[in-house]
Amino acid sequence: MATPALVLMLVVLAGAAGAQSPPKPALKDDTGFTSYAAFEGTSDSDGQVYAFSPSVGYNFNRHFGIDLGVPFYFVRASASLGGTSSNGIGNPSLDLRFKVLNPAVNFASVVTGTAPVGDSKKGLSTGRGTYDWSNHFDHAFGSIAPFGEVGVSNTVADTRLFQRPFTAFGFNTHVQGGANYDLWKFFSVGASGYAILPSGHQTIFSKVQAGNSSGHGHAFENNQQTTGGADLARDHGFSAWVDANPAPYLDLELGYTRSVNYDLNAVSFGIGINVGYLARRNRGY
Repeated sequence: MATPALVLMLVVLAGAAGAQSPPKPALKDDTGFTSYAAFEGTSDSDGQVYAFSPSVGYNFNRHFGIDLGVPFYFVRASASLGGTSSNGIGNPSLDLRFKVLNPAVNFASVVTGTAPVGDSKKGLSTGRGTYDWSNHFDHAFGSIAPFGEVGVSNTVADTRLFQRPFTAFGFNTHVQGGANYDLWKFFSVGASGYAILPSGHQTIFSKVQAGNSSGHGHAFENNQQTTGGADLARDHGFSAWVDANPAPYLDLELGYTRSVNYDLNAVSFGIGINVGYLARRNRGY
C-alpha cells in the first residue's frame, strides 16, 4: 500500500527538516506585545470555508512567546451537497511558543489549547476543549529550505492551506514534510505531503451541514455528527503553494491541497497583516 510508505517518508522528513508554520509573527530578538490578523479561505466541491483569525500575543524573549486568538468562520455549503451555510465564532485558542535558531537546525515547538465556545451543531467546535502539540524543524540550503512537522492532538486542526469542511474530536498523530524555495525577491514556492493518523474513537462535526446523500459518501457530507473508528478521521495528501511578502507587515498566499482519503481538491488563499509591526512603526519604534 502507498500509505505506509508515505507515512515513513514523512516521519523521516519530520526528524530531519522543519514545518511551514501558519502565518503568524515569528519570535524575534525583540520582546513585547504582538498582534496579527489573517483572513483565509478554502474552496472545494463541498463548498467554501472562510476564517478571519485575529490574535494578540507577547514575546518574553527571542525563545518564548504566547498568543491568544479567536477565529470567526463563514461557511458556504455547496448547493449540490444540499448543505446549509452558516457563520459563527470558533474556539478561542491559547498557545505557548518556543523557538531556537541554530546553524544545524532550527526548532520550534507550539502547544495550543482551545476552549469549547463554538457551536458544534454548525461544525465550528467539538463541544469540548482541545489540545495540539506540534514540533517543527527546518534548515536552509541556499534558496531551498526543507521542513517537517510531527505532533499529537485530540482534533484535526485547520491549516493555512486547508480549512476543512468538518471539525474532528479524537486522538491523532499528524506529520508533514516538504520544502520552501525562494523564487525571486519576495516570492517563494513550496510543496509538502501530510498524514493524519488517528487512533481510538473519533467524532466528526460537519461544517457544511450536509442534509442528503448526494455527496461522495463521507460522513461529514451526509451527517451533522458521526462517531466511529479511527478511519473516520484518517487522511493523507499533499499541498503546493506560492507565497508573497511584498512588505514586512503583509503576507499573501495561494495554495492547493489534495486530500486523498476525502477525494477533495481544495484551492486556498491567505492574507495576513502584522498589526503589531504597523503599530510599532507608526510609533517610531
